[in-house]
Amino acid sequence: MNFTRWSARLPGTQRRAAARTEQTASPDRRGEGSVPAARAEQLTDEPPFVPAVDELRVREVLDRVPSLVALVHGPDHRIAYVNDAYTTAFGVRPLGERAREALPELDALGLFPLLDQVQRSGKPRTVKSRKAPDGRCYTFTCTPVAQADGKGGGDSRGVLVFATDVTDHAEAAERLRASERRQRETAVTLQRSLLPQELEEPDDLRVAATYHPGGTEAAVGGDWYDVITLGGGRTALVIGDVMGRGVRAAAVMGQLRTAVRAYARLDLPPHEVLQLLDGLAAEIDANQIATCAYAVHDPNEGKLVYASAGHLPILVRDENGAVLRADEPTGPPLGTGGWMHSSGSIPLGPGSTAVLYTDGLVERRDADLDEGIAALERALAGATGTPQVVCDRLVRSAGVTPDHDDDVAVLVLQHPARTGPESELFRNAALDLLGGVEAAPRARAFASGVLTSWRFPADLHDLGVLATSELVANSLQHGTPPMRLRLRRTDRRLIIEVTDGDDHLPRRRRAEPGDESGRGIAIVATIASNWGCRRTPGGGKAVWCEFALPRGGM
Repeated sequence: MNFTRWSARLPGTQRRAAARTEQTASPDRRGEGSVPAARAEQLTDEPPFVPAVDELRVREVLDRVPSLVALVHGPDHRIAYVNDAYTTAFGVRPLGERAREALPELDALGLFPLLDQVQRSGKPRTVKSRKAPDGRCYTFTCTPVAQADGKGGGDSRGVLVFATDVTDHAEAAERLRASERRQRETAVTLQRSLLPQELEEPDDLRVAATYHPGGTEAAVGGDWYDVITLGGGRTALVIGDVMGRGVRAAAVMGQLRTAVRAYARLDLPPHEVLQLLDGLAAEIDANQIATCAYAVHDPNEGKLVYASAGHLPILVRDENGAVLRADEPTGPPLGTGGWMHSSGSIPLGPGSTAVLYTDGLVERRDADLDEGIAALERALAGATGTPQVVCDRLVRSAGVTPDHDDDVAVLVLQHPARTGPESELFRNAALDLLGGVEAAPRARAFASGVLTSWRFPADLHDLGVLATSELVANSLQHGTPPMRLRLRRTDRRLIIEVTDGDDHLPRRRRAEPGDESGRGIAIVATIASNWGCRRTPGGGKAVWCEFALPRGGM
């Protein structure tokens, strides 16, 4: 075959060839401004003439290149040429045969539709990193070619197939992807192991949570949530998001979650917990910041008291279906330092549902963040059922899929509106302690009557009256007015709490035989299942204890 009849349609080729032809055909015009003869003689000492690229024989060039080259022509893609590299890779190929039968490797790679497309459109096409039957990976470029004189009709149109071996690059890329997959699996495993394996179950709340890791290789971050029972019927709820991705973010998340649980045991107001976390986050990693919302639910108050460090607002749907947004107050993220956080509150009465979430649920690259929160509000307004059902519906409504580009954490809590026989298991009774020392016998009589009406067994009745007497006596001796006794029962425990106006917290200590005081808290700690104390928001303190009820009810 006369290979010189074919030329690739490369941009500028014809213009450069025409220009060289014109320069060769033009006579030497000597006149004004021409090069002197002496200069012309000097040119003969220059190096020998080097032929231009267009003057090289294409066949010789293609025979020597290490890339695979094949030329096919006509509508049925008959083989016009294959170079030595192609023959070495796939064996000898007969010229003139149809490529579909004679080049099965191209059929296995699915290139024939591409050849048809190139021949019809006259435009080159490239497919990257296809694995051939010989086990190597090639990038194929298919370029239209035609006779140099432009004659020959449709049968003279052809396609030059140029394949570059990219096996080393493909293997390196696969090793990198495998390494990234292993790192992601490690981060996901660490992340899941640091999240609560089972949520604590408060008496007065029903809770559910979910975590979805991001689907991309680098999208596993530091989202976390937690539910912490504080005692005395109160519950802390936490949601947070460590900025960054991978194992480092998950490790920082684990440290912050552990710290939150420790600080929560101090029963501090939400803003004080965040204040402590802020300092700790800076110590863990000065370059790492995190957002966090910390809320406390007290069934006696019917609200969530919360503080936010740069986190998204808590949403609450009330018993009528109206959705409230807890926007303020919000401080900067943890780890920034220099900010005094403050607490706010939002109603959470019986029949209400609250949602705490991370930005992966509502943030999208092509939409404003407020639009995402508004969409979540609309979804929450129509979401009914158990907390787990609500959780799943919110995730689906946000379009979270396995290949989502960010990790997502959602925590849903409900304060059930109890009716019928269940309501009898949740009761409250309170007494203002007035009149000085005579308040003690009144408190004992009040507790005895309430526990009798709640049909407590005799041993639990007596322990409850004794604990009431010791807590009231401690408050009368060391506290200041106003003082109040509160008794509360749930389906699991009896809670006794005394509040007063003094903010000095009692502590358990060992009383010497001759001491006339110091035994009250020790007695309470001995007979009760649990006890504790905390400062109240308006000043003063609350001291409480609780007794576990027999399983199966009474």
